[in-house]
Amino acid sequence: MIKQVVFLKRRPDMTPQEFADYYETQHSKLSERIGARAPLPNAQRYVRRYIKPEKNPLTGEVIHPGYDCIMEIWWNSREDFEAAMKGLGNPQFLAARLEDERKVFATNSNPVCTVEEFDSPVGPNNVIPRWVPAP
Repeated sequence: MIKQVVFLKRRPDMTPQEFADYYETQHSKLSERIGARAPLPNAQRYVRRYIKPEKNPLTGEVIHPGYDCIMEIWWNSREDFEAAMKGLGNPQFLAARLEDERKVFATNSNPVCTVEEFDSPVGPNNVIPRWVPAP
Protein backbone atom coordinates (compact mmCIF):
# COMPACT_ATOMS: atom_id res chain seq x y z
CA MET A 1 0.00 0.00 0.00
CA ILE A 2 1.25 3.48 -0.84
CA LYS A 3 -0.29 6.74 0.33
CA GLN A 4 -0.06 10.03 -1.55
CA VAL A 5 -0.33 13.21 0.50
CA VAL A 6 -0.84 16.68 -0.99
CA PHE A 7 -0.78 19.89 1.05
CA LEU A 8 -3.24 22.50 -0.24
CA LYS A 9 -3.71 26.18 0.53
CA ARG A 10 -6.97 27.97 -0.20
CA ARG A 11 -7.19 31.17 -2.20
CA PRO A 12 -6.78 34.16 0.13
CA ASP A 13 -10.19 35.58 -0.86
CA MET A 14 -12.02 32.42 0.31
CA THR A 15 -13.08 31.60 3.85
CA PRO A 16 -12.22 28.14 5.14
CA GLN A 17 -15.91 27.17 4.76
CA GLU A 18 -16.10 28.45 1.15
CA PHE A 19 -12.92 26.52 0.39
CA ALA A 20 -14.25 23.26 1.85
CA ASP A 21 -17.65 23.72 0.18
CA TYR A 22 -16.10 24.29 -3.25
CA TYR A 23 -13.68 21.41 -2.87
CA GLU A 24 -16.42 18.99 -1.79
CA THR A 25 -19.15 20.04 -4.23
CA GLN A 26 -17.08 21.04 -7.26
CA HIS A 27 -13.39 20.17 -7.36
CA SER A 28 -13.63 16.62 -6.00
CA LYS A 29 -16.20 15.90 -8.75
CA LEU A 30 -14.34 17.67 -11.57
CA SER A 31 -13.52 14.51 -13.54
CA GLU A 32 -17.21 13.67 -13.80
CA ARG A 33 -18.01 17.16 -15.13
CA ILE A 34 -15.26 17.19 -17.78
CA GLY A 35 -15.92 13.64 -18.95
CA ALA A 36 -12.66 12.09 -17.77
CA ARG A 37 -13.51 8.53 -16.86
CA ALA A 38 -11.77 6.82 -13.96
CA PRO A 39 -10.07 9.98 -12.65
CA LEU A 40 -8.11 8.02 -10.05
CA PRO A 41 -7.89 4.50 -11.46
CA ASN A 42 -7.17 1.85 -8.84
CA ALA A 43 -7.32 4.36 -5.98
CA GLN A 44 -8.46 2.66 -2.79
CA ARG A 45 -9.42 5.74 -0.78
CA TYR A 46 -9.58 9.52 -1.41
CA VAL A 47 -9.80 11.78 1.68
CA ARG A 48 -9.68 15.51 2.32
CA ARG A 49 -8.69 16.65 5.82
CA TYR A 50 -9.50 20.31 6.48
CA ILE A 51 -7.07 21.82 8.96
CA LYS A 52 -8.29 23.71 12.03
CA PRO A 53 -5.29 24.99 14.01
CA GLU A 54 -5.47 24.27 17.73
CA LYS A 55 -3.55 25.46 20.75
CA ASN A 56 -0.22 23.68 21.31
CA PRO A 57 -0.68 21.95 24.69
CA LEU A 58 2.93 22.68 25.72
CA THR A 59 3.25 26.33 24.67
CA GLY A 60 -0.33 27.58 24.38
CA GLU A 61 0.43 28.97 20.91
CA VAL A 62 -1.90 28.57 17.95
CA ILE A 63 0.34 28.22 14.90
CA HIS A 64 -1.18 27.87 11.45
CA PRO A 65 0.78 25.27 9.44
CA GLY A 66 0.46 27.24 6.20
CA TYR A 67 -1.97 24.82 4.54
CA ASP A 68 -5.74 24.50 4.73
CA CYS A 69 -6.22 20.91 3.61
CA ILE A 70 -4.31 17.68 3.52
CA MET A 71 -5.50 15.48 0.67
CA GLU A 72 -4.70 11.76 0.87
CA ILE A 73 -5.13 8.95 -1.64
CA TRP A 74 -4.27 5.30 -1.00
CA TRP A 75 -2.97 3.03 -3.81
CA ASN A 76 -2.21 -0.69 -3.85
CA SER A 77 1.11 -0.18 -5.65
CA ARG A 78 3.60 2.37 -6.92
CA GLU A 79 2.52 1.43 -10.45
CA ASP A 80 -1.12 2.33 -9.71
CA PHE A 81 -0.01 5.67 -8.26
CA GLU A 82 2.19 6.51 -11.26
CA ALA A 83 -0.52 5.53 -13.77
CA ALA A 84 -2.99 7.86 -12.07
CA MET A 85 -0.48 10.74 -11.99
CA LYS A 86 0.10 10.28 -15.72
CA GLY A 87 -3.66 10.31 -16.29
CA LEU A 88 -4.15 13.51 -14.29
CA GLY A 89 -1.62 15.22 -16.58
CA ASN A 90 -3.47 14.09 -19.74
CA PRO A 91 -3.37 17.12 -22.11
CA GLN A 92 -7.01 16.50 -23.08
CA PHE A 93 -8.15 17.47 -19.57
CA LEU A 94 -5.18 19.40 -18.16
CA ALA A 95 -6.42 22.90 -19.00
CA ALA A 96 -9.77 22.25 -17.28
CA ARG A 97 -8.02 20.82 -14.20
CA LEU A 98 -5.65 23.80 -13.92
CA GLU A 99 -8.52 26.27 -14.39
CA ASP A 100 -10.60 24.62 -11.68
CA GLU A 101 -7.63 24.51 -9.29
CA ARG A 102 -7.20 28.27 -9.74
CA LYS A 103 -10.79 28.71 -8.51
CA VAL A 104 -10.02 27.05 -5.18
CA PHE A 105 -6.28 26.81 -4.48
CA ALA A 106 -3.79 29.63 -3.88
CA THR A 107 -1.45 27.97 -6.41
CA ASN A 108 -1.19 24.99 -8.74
CA SER A 109 2.23 24.26 -7.18
CA ASN A 110 1.35 22.14 -4.16
CA PRO A 111 3.67 19.75 -2.34
CA VAL A 112 2.95 16.16 -3.40
CA CYS A 113 4.46 13.38 -1.28
CA THR A 114 4.21 9.70 -0.65
CA VAL A 115 4.44 8.57 2.95
CA GLU A 116 5.33 5.44 4.85
CA GLU A 117 3.24 4.84 7.97
CA PHE A 118 4.11 3.10 11.22
CA ASP A 119 1.54 2.32 13.93
CA SER A 120 2.23 2.24 17.65
CA PRO A 121 0.18 0.42 20.25
CA VAL A 122 -2.25 2.68 22.14
CA GLY A 123 -5.18 2.56 24.52
CA PRO A 124 -5.84 0.64 27.71
CA ASN A 125 -4.78 -2.72 26.23
CA ASN A 126 -1.68 -1.35 24.48
CA VAL A 127 -2.71 -2.76 21.09
CA ILE A 128 -2.70 -1.51 17.52
CA PRO A 129 -6.41 -1.13 16.80
CA ARG A 130 -7.91 -1.79 13.39
CA TRP A 131 -9.06 1.64 12.24
CA VAL A 132 -12.68 1.86 11.17
CA PRO A 133 -14.17 5.17 10.05
CA ALA A 134 -16.96 6.55 12.22
CA PRO A 135 -20.44 6.42 10.63
